Amino acid sequence: MGLWPFGKRENEEQPSPASFEHAGPAEAAVDSPLAEDEVDTQDQPYEGRLGADGPFDAQEHEFEDFDFSDFSQAALNLGSMVIALPKEAQVQVEMGETGPRMLHILSEYGRFTPVAFAAPASGGQWRKLAKETTESMRNDGLLVTTEQGPFGREIIGRLDAEQSNIVRVIGADGPRWMLRVTVAAPEASAEQAAELAREMMARTFVNRGDAPILAGESLPVALPAPLAAQVQQELQRRQQQATEQGQASE
Repeated sequence: MGLWPFGKRENEEQPSPASFEHAGPAEAAVDSPLAEDEVDTQDQPYEGRLGADGPFDAQEHEFEDFDFSDFSQAALNLGSMVIALPKEAQVQVEMGETGPRMLHILSEYGRFTPVAFAAPASGGQWRKLAKETTESMRNDGLLVTTEQGPFGREIIGRLDAEQSNIVRVIGADGPRWMLRVTVAAPEASAEQAAELAREMMARTFVNRGDAPILAGESLPVALPAPLAAQVQQELQRRQQQATEQGQASE
């Protein structure tokens, strides 16, 4: 397996609705910006019911002890996370200049970006991050609203009332870790994407490990061998391309 830190702190690398390609026509929804303290107010309670009870702590529960065959046909083992992949979902590694930047899970409804973070033993990391995420989205010019989900507050952002692409950030606190999934989806399938992301989180296992990691730092990701091989091939291709371009310019 290839080990990649995906070295981001919890308040970095939040995609905007514009970063998700529009997938079809949708009805426009009207949102209004939140008041400065609205992230602390009470939303309507979540009335849905998930098919599993996670996210789980991997030091207390074994993935193999659960049957998720109604939801998933494969497990994605990333070392710090074991994720039950939704049926027919695909894994995409987003490359940066020096290596992988983010890992995405692509579904028919939208794109999910899971990241696990170290958190203090006292908990409350997601509540803190929810405020920071809301402020960051507003600073980027997004209209921000919140909803109460099964794990707590969910943050939803869009560029304007006519924007058909939506970003939803879902967080869940665990023992000394926090799981965040960013959902990017077109308006037409945003609700289905949100529900699928929640179900995926409810079947995810987070392995915090015993290594000292500052609260707010992302847990390292170990890519499965096939993905790691593809990443290495892409890095080699880029290096070869850079070498050829350098020789051509001489």
